Amino acid sequence: MRRKLLSGFMIVAILSMLTSCSTVGIGGKQISVGGKNYTEQYLLSEMTSFLLEEEGFDVKQMNNLSSTVVRKALENKQVDVMWEYTGTALITYMGQDTIADPVKAFEKVKEIDGKNDIHWMNMSNVNNTYALAMKKEQAKELGIQSISDLATYINENPGELTIASDAEFANRPDGIPGVEKTYGFDFQTGQIKQMDIGLTQRALDNGQVDISVAFETDPTIVEYDLVTLEDDKNFFPPYRAAVTINEDVYEKYPEVKEITAPLAEKLNSDIMRKLNYKVDIEGNPVSIVAHDWLVENGLLKK
Repeated sequence: MRRKLLSGFMIVAILSMLTSCSTVGIGGKQISVGGKNYTEQYLLSEMTSFLLEEEGFDVKQMNNLSSTVVRKALENKQVDVMWEYTGTALITYMGQDTIADPVKAFEKVKEIDGKNDIHWMNMSNVNNTYALAMKKEQAKELGIQSISDLATYINENPGELTIASDAEFANRPDGIPGVEKTYGFDFQTGQIKQMDIGLTQRALDNGQVDISVAFETDPTIVEYDLVTLEDDKNFFPPYRAAVTINEDVYEKYPEVKEITAPLAEKLNSDIMRKLNYKVDIEGNPVSIVAHDWLVENGLLKK
């Protein structure tokens, strides 16, 4: 989600390269696992591949693809299975309104994608949605645990706190303006510091701002010892990671649901954030981080 989409020409070009990659029907237990072009997706793809290989599958990984490309590859049966986010599917692919309840959002995308011969299953507690972050120490000092707490504090202390945000989130209805409207407060002129999204947590860590726009599974939350404020009015739509699989592949290999279920059950945003940290901040290889976590959690033999 939230990644730049490739042009139609590039999509066609890349998909043409993938045409021969669909594995259903070739013989044996063969399957392709797709993934997007960022760390969290690399990890999910790698962990899924390890689990499938453990059960005798010959796995072909097809990673480092943009959201649009890998989605088209799934629709065209050039990718068999991948982890997708409910919010990305509902809003970006399906053009639907946001649904605050994660279970209802999951059921909606499952219903719509059923018509596309794509089966959704095993929704996890990994929620790669937007969040507002603060330094733990300052949040504790000011008594701020939720966005409602933040709204109360800002209303009682107007002009005191500043927030770092990229320009898009600072101005669009489902960004800061929507948060202000939902929670009943307003940042005053000059309180919103616009910058590249990759710099917002650094600005918070450096003391340039008091609040930062973040993503729930961002590893910099761990790096800078930040806390994400509870979205107690469920303003931000759920972006729960779940397994999507082509219907014909699911019919041929129904055991994929059982194989991936323990992974979905154990993962959550906090764990995903820490795994992302091991790769992005500590510089560990994706395959080692994925393998070690699966072993440590009893999902994979050594």
